[in-house]
Amino acid sequence: MVTHPFHPLLGRELVVLFERHTRRGLWFVCEVDGQRRVTLRQEWTDRGVLAAEQRLAVEGLGALREVIDAVLGRRSSTTQAGE
Repeated sequence: MVTHPFHPLLGRELVVLFERHTRRGLWFVCEVDGQRRVTLRQEWTDRGVLAAEQRLAVEGLGALREVIDAVLGRRSSTTQAGE
């Protein structure tokens, strides 16, 4: 089922013809109404991780904050050393 909120096929159940693995992730080549094919990222389907779990989880935001603090800390120490 297509779950991406902005995809024109949102809510449609499609037949998966085959899967394609690339360095960017897993893709499904699906059949639409027996007439055409469409390629969907795994994340855009009910077989992917829910966006809310992946993007807005407290743990993920905390980890992001640590990365930002580390980058800003490095920048300030680099700037101070180069002044």
